[in-house]
Amino acid sequence: MSKPHVLLTNDDGIDAPGLAALYEELTGAAEVTVVAPMDNQSGTGRTRTHRTAREEHPWGYAIDGTPADCVAYGLRGLDGDVDLVVSGCNHGPNAGNYVVGRSGTVGACIEAAFLDTPGIAISAYHNRDFFVHPPEEYDFGRPARVTRELLVRSLSGDIFDTVDMLNVNAPVDVPESDMRLTEPHHDYDIHVEHDVTDRDEVDLGKPRDGDIAIRDVVWPNTIGWENPFPADDEVRERYPVGTDRRALIEGEVSVSPLTAPAAAVETAAVEELVAGFNDSEAARERATEEGL
Repeated sequence: MSKPHVLLTNDDGIDAPGLAALYEELTGAAEVTVVAPMDNQSGTGRTRTHRTAREEHPWGYAIDGTPADCVAYGLRGLDGDVDLVVSGCNHGPNAGNYVVGRSGTVGACIEAAFLDTPGIAISAYHNRDFFVHPPEEYDFGRPARVTRELLVRSLSGDIFDTVDMLNVNAPVDVPESDMRLTEPHHDYDIHVEHDVTDRDEVDLGKPRDGDIAIRDVVWPNTIGWENPFPADDEVRERYPVGTDRRALIEGEVSVSPLTAPAAAVETAAVEELVAGFNDSEAARERATEEGL
């Protein structure tokens, strides 16, 4: 049996250590073609651009664009069928429904799903440090090995008959961590600061007078890029077992099976809204015809 063909991308850029670890590990189980952004594209979600450029790379191509651009080009601009898109390994976790929704790592797999190709989005976290930054100081071997195992097992079964993608968070510092089936947790808020003068330029860029900071609140008592670990019992119990954030607190590998294209929802309330609109339109037409 021939090896599966994997399209490998990320949102941290083609020179990222996380991508290098995945490439090294996955080439033992698959034919791997890399199409990744030239530079960091974190937080771009499924954003696409209409024009881009490419540069040749020993592993494939670097694209002047987003992870979704890379997937679109890799699946439609290159010869050969792709069995699976792997996106990562991200330099930090992608957990919680809001974070997952805007992640460039996950966005690559969403783009793949619209192009009828399954995907695995893999993100790395540290059970004490939370973020793996600077990434050069961490070993991405464990998340890479988890990805290889998921690749082999998922393509040998019927996983992707009903699932478009797997969103995976794996620790870099827990070598024998259990794997947990999870769902993205719904827990998010925004903290807004006006007239900010002392702030992290990673969040706001070049200073300007009257700057407004719009910072994520995705963990208890944390704003922006703060580290929510080490977790105490109050934080642990806030997130039920089975959620991706609880798995991170426990140092587990979180695997969330997701569908990507928006699905219609049947609801009586919306049916009544539409029927009421049509009835009122018909009534207005009758009134106009009768000269009322």
